Amino acid sequence: MAYETLAVERRGPVGWLEFDRPRAGNAMDAAMMAELPRAWRELDADDDVRCIVVTGRGRAFQTGLDMAALARDPASLRESSRRTRAGDLQLTGWHLGVRTPVVAAVNGVCAGGGLHFVVDADIVLAASTATFLDPHVSVGQVSAWEAIGLVRRMPATAAARLALIGVHERLDAARAYQLGLVGEVVEPDALRDAAQRVAETVAAADPAHARALKEALWRAQELGLTAARTQGPRHHDDGETHP
Repeated sequence: MAYETLAVERRGPVGWLEFDRPRAGNAMDAAMMAELPRAWRELDADDDVRCIVVTGRGRAFQTGLDMAALARDPASLRESSRRTRAGDLQLTGWHLGVRTPVVAAVNGVCAGGGLHFVVDADIVLAASTATFLDPHVSVGQVSAWEAIGLVRRMPATAAARLALIGVHERLDAARAYQLGLVGEVVEPDALRDAAQRVAETVAAADPAHARALKEALWRAQELGLTAARTQGPRHHDDGETHP
């Protein structure tokens, strides 16, 4: 299936979803926002894909909405604004209910809406040259959804600094690792191999068990401890996973 703004491929049991607008910092235009749901669902529905890596081509990972491109397309800009207001973003695997485990490989700058793909991943790797920032407040916009996601992955005070200081606050990969936003930092030329290695290790598990564990982990973040234990998936003696 052909894509205009994404590169989608399989490498063994690992599906790769790559942002492919390097000249625009991999920012999301109308075409990319339309293609993302299709790409996520295609990979999630493929029984041979047991883990998905999301990354960017070129020097940037993902820099959020391409406001210049959307300004030339009023209908798409209105639709993007509607989705943002309604929380109906449909950008990441988490937004779309993807059950396959997801690894984010942050190869460069991750800004604004690009943070969704980090906070919504199951495992995050970053190149040592990667940086993270949220410029919304500096351009007169509210960064509600990104900040909410960040608070689940790092201390609230650090998330507040990113959201409230805007372009004047950047996290490098080492600091993001210290705060828990990133789980592993590698040299830039080793990032893809490291992401493939981690994804293949995840893919080696029974896919039903991996999906159930992913569901339980995310549910635990949304519920209290007792509720998560009560409502989480359970494995019975028959080897099957039960809700």
